[in-house]
Amino acid sequence: MKGSTIALDHLNGAEAAALVVDGVLQDVLIDTDLPRPGTIYRGIADRPVKGQGGMFLTTPDGKAFLRQVKGLAPGQPILVQVTGYAEPGKAIPVTTRILFKSRYAIVTPGAPGLNISRRIKDDDLRDALLEVAHSEMTGDAGLILRSSCDGADPDDIADDIRAMAGLCGQVMADTEGAAETLVEGDGPHALAWREWTDPADVDAEPGSFARHGIDGMLDGLRRAAVPLGPSGTMVIEPTSALVAVDINTGGDTSPAAGLKANLAAFRDLPRQLRLRGLGGQIVVDPAPCPKKDRRQIEQTLRAALKKDATETIVAGWTQLGLLEIQRKRDRVPIRRILT
Repeated sequence: MKGSTIALDHLNGAEAAALVVDGVLQDVLIDTDLPRPGTIYRGIADRPVKGQGGMFLTTPDGKAFLRQVKGLAPGQPILVQVTGYAEPGKAIPVTTRILFKSRYAIVTPGAPGLNISRRIKDDDLRDALLEVAHSEMTGDAGLILRSSCDGADPDDIADDIRAMAGLCGQVMADTEGAAETLVEGDGPHALAWREWTDPADVDAEPGSFARHGIDGMLDGLRRAAVPLGPSGTMVIEPTSALVAVDINTGGDTSPAAGLKANLAAFRDLPRQLRLRGLGGQIVVDPAPCPKKDRRQIEQTLRAALKKDATETIVAGWTQLGLLEIQRKRDRVPIRRILT
């Protein structure tokens, strides 16, 4: 099946969205009962955490944790935004660097300046976008125009800027009062519209997951083993401390088997981590291959990560020949949702 399809449906009663490209599941978003990333609270400072430079906050959804606190006293209200999903038993991660994000525009309060995505290369288009930005932006907030502006209707871009700037002004002025949710984070359907901007067929009718075979694709995410070509496999197993990834050549005993399996695995690893909602510390045990191949393997991984929006750091190789990766936890593990 060629082409891109966005399916908007519900899974076990929860809102869900999936992106399929050429018959391969590229991304899936499933709602949970946890606070969504992007949610903005007026939180109340509770108590500092000595030695960590942070503070617990009271929010309508429970305790939140704010890092790098300066000049914040217990009882003081503060505007914060949820940055990711909390691990079981831990506080909600929040930040004071609030962003108002939509399909075309990101408004950045407290960070003035007009910026255009570097992916937009056409000088005439950049000049036209700057004109739209200057005509719509007021106040001291900053603006980032996203790569999705390329080819978009200028009126739609202006509407987006106006809406985000208006919301920013309203929220950032609402600083006094008890703990309150000021803005709810986007759900899967809104996120799909906001983030999946490449041309695609959209199926928003009930049962779209079944029509496009997405239910079966999700079943594959329950299994740890990922096939790699004729005989190789990549086994992804999350533990309480880290995510372990083991790459095997299977029955291929040719001299280049290890390199082939490793390259195939690292090309697909960001997609697998994204679909499975995995982050934190990731340790990869590659298939046996000479040390001279490590540079090529790492380059392959970095190239694959450029297509992935989640902040990921390739830390390097250990003395035992394992590759360490640090990835932001911005999703709920799929195993917690599908069980």
